[in-house]
Amino acid sequence: MENKSQIKEKIEKLRGELTHHAKLYYVYDAPEISDYEYDMMYAELLRLEEENPEFFSPDSPTQRVGGAPLDKFQKVTHKVRMDSLSDVFSYDELKAFCDSVRASLPEIEYSVEPKIDGLSVSLKYENGIFVQGATRGDGVTGEDVTQNIKTIFSIPMTLPEPLNLTVRGEVYMPRSVFNRINEKREREGQQLMANPRNAAAGSLRQLDPSVAASRGLDIFIFNFQEGELYTDNRAATSHTEILDRLASLGFPTVPMRVRVSGYEDITSHIDSIGRARDDLAYDIDGVVIKADKLSDRETLGEGTNTPKWAVAYKFPPEEKVTTLIDISIAVGRTGVLTPTANLSPVRLAGTTVSKASLHNLEFIRERDIMLGDKVIVRKAGDIIPEVVSSVPSMRDGTERQFMMPTHCPSCGEPVFYDPEEAAAVRCTNAACPAQLARGIEHFVSKGAMNIDGLGPQIIELLISSGLIKDAADLYSLKAEDISPLERMGEKSAQNLINAIENSKSAGLERLLCAIGIRNVGEVAATALAAKYRTLDACMSATVEDLVTIPDFGQITAECVVNFFSHEQNKELCQKLKDAGVLCEATAAPTGEKFKGLTFVLTGTLPTMSRDEASAMIKANGGKVSGSVSSKTSYVVAGEAAGSKLTKAQSLGVSVIDEETLLKMIAE
Repeated sequence: MENKSQIKEKIEKLRGELTHHAKLYYVYDAPEISDYEYDMMYAELLRLEEENPEFFSPDSPTQRVGGAPLDKFQKVTHKVRMDSLSDVFSYDELKAFCDSVRASLPEIEYSVEPKIDGLSVSLKYENGIFVQGATRGDGVTGEDVTQNIKTIFSIPMTLPEPLNLTVRGEVYMPRSVFNRINEKREREGQQLMANPRNAAAGSLRQLDPSVAASRGLDIFIFNFQEGELYTDNRAATSHTEILDRLASLGFPTVPMRVRVSGYEDITSHIDSIGRARDDLAYDIDGVVIKADKLSDRETLGEGTNTPKWAVAYKFPPEEKVTTLIDISIAVGRTGVLTPTANLSPVRLAGTTVSKASLHNLEFIRERDIMLGDKVIVRKAGDIIPEVVSSVPSMRDGTERQFMMPTHCPSCGEPVFYDPEEAAAVRCTNAACPAQLARGIEHFVSKGAMNIDGLGPQIIELLISSGLIKDAADLYSLKAEDISPLERMGEKSAQNLINAIENSKSAGLERLLCAIGIRNVGEVAATALAAKYRTLDACMSATVEDLVTIPDFGQITAECVVNFFSHEQNKELCQKLKDAGVLCEATAAPTGEKFKGLTFVLTGTLPTMSRDEASAMIKANGGKVSGSVSSKTSYVVAGEAAGSKLTKAQSLGVSVIDEETLLKMIAE
């Protein structure tokens, strides 16, 4: 029989092995042992810990990754407010900040460090043991994501000293992990993640900790919020001292930070960070400049929402020169032929870009773009790749002018220039395979019927195998029909059938968006459903009646009537009804509390998804737009709000949080 010493040694060995293999599995996606072997080791450790509670350790693998999925996240009130910083977008603005600071403090020193592009969180320790992790939220109230934070292997579960403290850090997804996940999603026909920042925010808010663990998140600590830094109650005097102390306690602190004394030194280090940006293992979107001495921060004070002793310099949209190898043509669900630039791969704003839309022939001619050109590319809002212009000075004479095709590349039928859209070239063949595939992709998309698991590759397989000829055929599929298909199996097939079946109850609002009426997106579909309540009533509507819907317009009204005038569209609607798809409105008749108001949602909200917030706004008579303009009434901003928040601030649009939105509804 083993004695206590032997049992302790065995427990410690199992902990070390499990930690090693968990990191290989969750972070590097490179397991060295089977799931069964890991599970057996885990079960053995769990048994030994339960039988020998005196050997409990909070940093045991049984404490780090585990726990049942949550129903929802609990709210956390931050003891110290987690404020954001004022942004500056040019060196002139940065110099103005430095000049104003130097007027009060001529000898000030700054800490300059990269601004990690992720999700801000607080980590709380009691007696040196990690007890709580929370998102920033609105700065005052966040969400308890402790179980998900525990899955980040670089965070110490216990400190070498029994300190009570709270620190602040930025959770991010390493570029290598982001690329690996997207490669896997692409193989499986799933929607790709937009960028590492959004991927990190979404991963940290997974209700199932095992999902968060599989996302390979990491963190940099950049601030001390409150508590004890030393066991003898000493007080730190500078930001540099604080981060050095936190690093000695085992925290992964923000890298590439320096202490400098003037504007020229600041800009020099910003330039240095900018040059290194492409080679970093993580994304950054700027550089943070802070007063280093804590006494200087007290002298400068706090603004209404941001401190006066710090700013964040935001990098301008990153532009790079690459080669336009070719222009391919995509046929959209409405038959429009869209040219797409095929580029020599180039890294922009955290991802590798090899394609960008060129919109139409007019766009190509305006920018003097030729095949083989060197072109300047960037990401609009750090998300959507776009070609800014050609670089004529770099031409060598081999470049060729691009011409739109005279026949559809999908079906071979002649195309024509749409008189309603001067720049549009359109295929009008109703049987065009590309239009069928794109139309079904739209039908199953998130804003339409929201059928999870039906990606472009699966749809192509269903069409090419003759299993579907229109969207309604999806509802006649059986698991045994699709399980033999490539990359499918019995479990995947059944999951897909379940998702299709669940979509039957999506309601008229989503159905009207899904069936492909030109100019009818989510907003117009919701308005149609609210007015007519049934599909049959929509099919009988007249142009004169439709134009009475606020902001509907003559063209959209004509598109609706024209759609329902075609026999094939009537047959599609009948097939959907016969399949049991709900053809009645599910939302209650629209209220008028938000009548005339337009909202834009950005970032991750504390308790609601964007879909839930949108539905709530629409149910109260408001509109939800995807872009900010001077006509926007409110921007509802959550965690990791991006360029939409910046634009709202520049336009003077009111910015509110989720709590304010809920109060407005309750009033």
